[in-house]
This record gives sequence, C-alpha cells and structure tokens, in this order.
Amino acid sequence: MKKIKKEPIIRVGILTAPQITFKLNGSFKGPNNKLYDGRKLVAFLKGKIFFDGNYLDELSFEPISEKCSIDVKDVVIGINFHWERKEKQRFKGALEFIIEGRELTAINHITVEDYLTSVISSEMSATASEELLKAHAVISRSWLLNPILNQPAKITRTGRDPSLPNRIIKWYERDAHTNFDVCADDHCQRYQGISRITNNRAEIAVKSTRGEVLTSGNKICNARFSKSCGGISESFENCWEPKHHAYLTKVVDNPTFPEGFEQDLTIEANAEKWIRESPEAFCNTTDKQILGQVLNNYDQETTDFYRWKVQYTQDEISELLARKAKIDFGQIIDLIPVKRGDSGRIIELKIVGTKQTVIVGKELEIRKWLSESHLYSSAFVLDKAEIIDGIPQHFTLTGAGWGHGVGLCQIGAAVMGEKGYTYDEILMHYFKGADMKRIYS
Repeated sequence: MKKIKKEPIIRVGILTAPQITFKLNGSFKGPNNKLYDGRKLVAFLKGKIFFDGNYLDELSFEPISEKCSIDVKDVVIGINFHWERKEKQRFKGALEFIIEGRELTAINHITVEDYLTSVISSEMSATASEELLKAHAVISRSWLLNPILNQPAKITRTGRDPSLPNRIIKWYERDAHTNFDVCADDHCQRYQGISRITNNRAEIAVKSTRGEVLTSGNKICNARFSKSCGGISESFENCWEPKHHAYLTKVVDNPTFPEGFEQDLTIEANAEKWIRESPEAFCNTTDKQILGQVLNNYDQETTDFYRWKVQYTQDEISELLARKAKIDFGQIIDLIPVKRGDSGRIIELKIVGTKQTVIVGKELEIRKWLSESHLYSSAFVLDKAEIIDGIPQHFTLTGAGWGHGVGLCQIGAAVMGEKGYTYDEILMHYFKGADMKRIYS
C-alpha cells in the first residue's frame, strides 16, 4: 500500500428531513460568497432547496476559521434500534445540503482525523483505556478508507432468486449511500460530531496513530467491529458478500479455547452447548468500569449481552414476523437453523408456519425479522413450550453476543486493554495475519 500525499476529506451524511434547523457558530461563507452566522432553516420546497428567500439547486457553508462550528437540531441516532432518539449535535468543518427524493440531506465535510476523533468518542466512552482507543482509531480509519482508496463499494445485495420464492438471502453494506461517503449512524460508524468529545483522550489516540491502517495483500483491510462477539468472532462472508478475507475469520476471544466445548460451532449440537453456557472469553465480563468504556449512556440500556433471552407468545411472534417480513406465515410452528457460521450465528433460518415455510438470511435480516428493531445477534437456540395440536404457544430464544461478531469485539478489546495488552496486540488478536502501515503523515 503506497503512501498518499495528504489526509483525505470525507463527506458524512448526518440528517435527512423535509426541513433542517441549524446554527452557524462563527462566520461561514455561503451562497454568492456572502457571510452567514446564527440560526438558519433550510427546507425542501417546489423541488428545490429553499434558503434565505431563494430556491437553490445546491447549498453549502464553508467555515472561515477552524474555531467555527455548526449545531444541527434533531439529528436522529440509533435509527431503527430500540434506543432511537433525536439530539442536537455540533460539528466542525463545512456543511452541504443536497436533495434526495423529496427531502434534504445535510452532509458534513470533515478531515479523516477529525472525523475519527468523533467516531472514537461516539462508538465508546472517551474514558476508555488508551490502548483500546488507539486500536479503535486504526480499525475505524481502515474501515473508512477501504472502499475510498481500494475500489468502488458494492451495493446492498439480495440473493433472492425468482425461481426460489421461499428463500430470501439479503445483506447490507454502507454503500447503500450513493451521494456521500458514509452516514453518521450505526449503519456505518457512529459519528456524532464534537458533541461526544468530553476530553482529549480520543484526540490523543487518533493523533498517535495518525494515518495508520490495517493492510492485507497491499490493500487496506475491510476492518469490522461489533459490541460483543459472544466468545468467538464470525467470518466476513457469513454476514456480507461471499468473499473470503483471511483477516476476518474465526477468532477465539480468549487466550486458549475454553475447556469442555467443541470448536466447530457450525455443528448444531456444539453451537447449542456453547450458546446455552457461558464459556470464558475476554468479552464475558460484568465489570461496570470496563463496560462503561465501551457502552455510552444509551448502550447501557442493553443488559445481558454476552448471554441473553427473548420470549414471545405465539400471537406475538406470528404478528411480528408477518409485519417485519411482510409474509403471512400463519401460526409459527418452528424456527430451524439451516446454516450456522463459525461463531454459532445463524446464517440461514427456516421459518415454518401453518401457511408457508421460508428460509431467510443473512444474519442481519434474521435479526430484523425477529425483533422490533434488531435482535442482539443471530447466535441463538430455540425452546418451544405449551404445544397444542402441534402449535407452540411460547417461544424462548437464548442467544450469545451483540452484533454481527466480525472483526474486533469492542467489549473484548476493552478487557484486553485493562489486562495490559497494547493496541497492536489487540489488533493482531482480532485481525489474524494483517499488517499495520502508516499511509500518510
């Protein structure tokens, strides 16, 4: 991977709405090079961007000094998750407005390193250990620059085959966004401006790793991370496009494999024992001080993430699946794992109903169908109870981990940092065979 001449500037989509209220803190150069400051409102009207009495095709504001900032009102965070809410957020850099459909999207133009300082503070607490913050800076930088500097990204894909209507395989990528580089929410990386930067520790971590990325085969790694792998990380191809990455494969989140378990969790019996019990792992912790490093206030609303249970009545699960999948299954008879990944996550699930049977995948689509927002993970086993005329009246899902489980496990990495592992040791634990390089200074 060759060095690049200068630090890139990226475009981050932060809010889409029919109208957007914002405040310019300091002087910004706007339309016709006029200087603007203070509270402003833009709206989508008559197919144009309506601002300051004018109908425009494009609109942007450039700060005249680094001390300037922008407050944007009602930015939605945790979109489609159970913690979804609106916040006022503050941003550095420039602000651009574009038309998308019948709404406006606010796009923040920001340097990579300033973006990362916010990401590290948004994805976790800035009070996290120095080594964890540095490790996260490297993987977040790698994930960001991978499609920008390596190759064009691939659009969200579906494996739905018209000849197989009862098999729906779908996965999601950040490149669903075509008008900017990344979004600001969990779909990409959490970027909540400078609002989350409560001290300078994240800034120090970003500066100390400036320009550093993970590489493999002379390309920037498509680095991934999730909250908790549940004891074993998942392979990339089981969650996204069927492409193998040697650095995104099964990793046991422990110095040694826990005794009393079999390693091949693609086998149902092995997965069931693994999920129903609580094997040793870096991410198997209840230490509130460590969890507070990784989980922001709204994340801490989620409990029992290493091992968890979700219960549904027959009425609840049949109504939920009909609504989320837009398929009338009738009453639900069974949920049968067809294919499990290396972490025990279900990659393909057969849903058996009284009216029809459908196989669904990959892991995120399964999680979307089986929860109002997102099931913690697809690594679960099923218990059915009170079976009347072959129809279960109660379902209990016992599961492991939080998120897709690919790449770095944030809670496991936090524990490793507390145990004295350095940031490069943390990275090499989760990204086997990868290298680290500085691509700009």
